[in-house]
Amino acid sequence: MSNEVKMEIEESFAEMLEKSIKTLNTGDKVVGTVVQITPTDIQVDLGTKHAGYIAMSEFSDDPNVKAEEVLKPGDQIEVLVLRVNDSEGVVSLSKKRLDANKNWEEVEAAKDNKTVIEATIREENKGGVVANYKGIRVFIPASQTGLRRNEPMTGLVGTTVRMHITEVNRSRRRVVGSIRSVASEERAAKSKAVWESIEVGKHYSGTVKSLTSYGAFVDIGGVDGMVHISELSWSRIKHPSEVVSVGDPVDVYVIKYDSEKKKISLGMKDPNENPWETFLNKYSVGDVATVKVVKLMTFGAFAEVVPGVDGLIHISQIADHRVEKPEDELQEGDVVDVKITDINLETRKVSLSRRAVLLDAED
Repeated sequence: MSNEVKMEIEESFAEMLEKSIKTLNTGDKVVGTVVQITPTDIQVDLGTKHAGYIAMSEFSDDPNVKAEEVLKPGDQIEVLVLRVNDSEGVVSLSKKRLDANKNWEEVEAAKDNKTVIEATIREENKGGVVANYKGIRVFIPASQTGLRRNEPMTGLVGTTVRMHITEVNRSRRRVVGSIRSVASEERAAKSKAVWESIEVGKHYSGTVKSLTSYGAFVDIGGVDGMVHISELSWSRIKHPSEVVSVGDPVDVYVIKYDSEKKKISLGMKDPNENPWETFLNKYSVGDVATVKVVKLMTFGAFAEVVPGVDGLIHISQIADHRVEKPEDELQEGDVVDVKITDINLETRKVSLSRRAVLLDAED
């Protein structure tokens, strides 16, 4: 017998001896080689005298995962020992329980390290929503969803969200998460970046967050600025909703800011569309213009000459006779002809006279 043959026999004997004495215990994590995949189980060679089997019910918690689609004979697979039957030489194994243990360890580590994880919202229930993270149920209280009070949570169902894990109790299988804390951290980082680079005149692409009677608040990326109603449009408007709505994307620029008070004043009017320039190019003193009455006062009426430029028809210039009250002759919305009697370039005020037009007509 040659030396090579002797060595092969000795090696084979050594392997058989190792297999015969290698023990397996319930709860062990072992690595084996896939031998065969059948409709009911997966046969695994563990390198011992035992034959290992993974029942299909122990392969995955996800019903959409098919063993034959993700495994093939010869693949290495890590599993958990469920039961050892020495008399029959059979070992029952589980992949899904090993995965579940790993996932719980991952969730616990995420809590300890304040790691951000992603999970899909599966349902809404009393007091919050429930997400699924690798088969683990994560409850997110309504106060931690990041939504406004009374805002419906139904819209979150089916979406993938980023969250922190705030509580883990494996024995009770309870995990609590927070979307709000991640959003707060990210917003704080964006806010810092904005304040570090902000300057007057800088343009931002923002989103309208809310409206008030005096203006619109716009999120410019982690920071809210306010566009005063007078800066929303060159035209006279009574409420911001005439120009923008909540959720609208808008282009704004910085008019002024206060880093200490964390206040930003924004503008939305395009400087290139200054209506005063339009007015001066179209009209001069002495010209007759067709205007629209936009506001009545005790001393007269304001009328729009061109969008963004109003002129005053003093009460003495409303008619060709004495007028006690402007509303006796005019109403808001009336369209009348007037003569431009004065243009003050410094104060940007325009004086109008309806009386002059009426007198000219009589002459």
